[in-house]
Amino acid sequence: MDPFTRKRASEGKSESGSCDNGQEEPEKKLKQDLTGILLGYGNPLLDISVQASKDYLDKYDLKADNAILAEDKHKPMYKEMADTFPDVEYIPGGATLNSIRVAQWLLKTPKATSFFGCIARDEFGDILTKAANAAGVDVKFQYTKKEPTGTCAVVCTDKNRSLVANLAAANCFTEEHLDDPSNWAAVETSKFIYFGGYPLTVCPDAMVRIAKYAAEQNKVVLMNTSAPFLCTFFKDAMLRMLPYADYFFGNESEADEFAKANDLGTTDRKEIAMKMANWEKVNSSRSRTVVITQGADPALVVADGQLKEYPVIPIKESEIVDSNGAGDAFVGGFLAQLVQGQSLDECMKSGHRVANIILQRPGCTFPEQPPSS
Repeated sequence: MDPFTRKRASEGKSESGSCDNGQEEPEKKLKQDLTGILLGYGNPLLDISVQASKDYLDKYDLKADNAILAEDKHKPMYKEMADTFPDVEYIPGGATLNSIRVAQWLLKTPKATSFFGCIARDEFGDILTKAANAAGVDVKFQYTKKEPTGTCAVVCTDKNRSLVANLAAANCFTEEHLDDPSNWAAVETSKFIYFGGYPLTVCPDAMVRIAKYAAEQNKVVLMNTSAPFLCTFFKDAMLRMLPYADYFFGNESEADEFAKANDLGTTDRKEIAMKMANWEKVNSSRSRTVVITQGADPALVVADGQLKEYPVIPIKESEIVDSNGAGDAFVGGFLAQLVQGQSLDECMKSGHRVANIILQRPGCTFPEQPPSS
């Protein structure tokens, strides 16, 4: 799977269970101030979405249902799309920011979530910042003059989406951002910290610094494999972070690649999930929970050494508008319940329910009001 392909996910049916999130008395937690409770760190991108024809795909040698990193020949298309298409849509994106926006949407409390990433002070950066702020996320961007704000061209033809990501400024995040007291305060205030896998290619030292502090303070650390290539080409950086992860997310192709890269000696995903859960862990006060989504197949979850399967909500092919962002939405739905002290079953139910909503909408967008239950 290409690093920017998003996997489908939908609602699960499950038995009652518990979610060891390091928090006591969930009933009281529901009543507390949620401001700043969840911090995300990832690569922010502004999605530039247009409806186009096959001719436009051919112009830039693109496939109708694919996702790639931009080459030099693709870079003119971002301004071209913004300037020439009549119905261009701008959506704050990047996998981690998508998940954080979904969590914020569900939590409702203004600035319940915050976000680290790098952009430029340019037109697209302003659009991304305003959109993220409008969603209620307390963005704490680092700014660079080296590259423009990262963008992802989303070329829509019927139900297909061709994604072309230009990371640009997102690749310029540095550890110095954490030295600013106002930024580090977000780390201190948070009780849950979610890392996308993509920053492993940018600044793993910053990730480890935050995760180490979180472990020392008994904060909950969550991490996503994000893409198969990260499991292989950035294996060392991923394995530096894994011992700090209380929750480890991935999809089926990422789990398969992780097993190959680390010589786990099995292709059985249930065994892979168990071995991920039993990997070395820094904070021994709680066991690691592993969540592997499998598209339309049941998600595999290991918690407290036990494996459970969570079937998805059935959805007709005709009801699917766009699968882009569904996997990110699943994580956002999961996080929103986790930070409120809800059970593992409720976390999975929320993740699948929200992903089902996003599948029926263009990109990672959602209605004004979240579902009531």
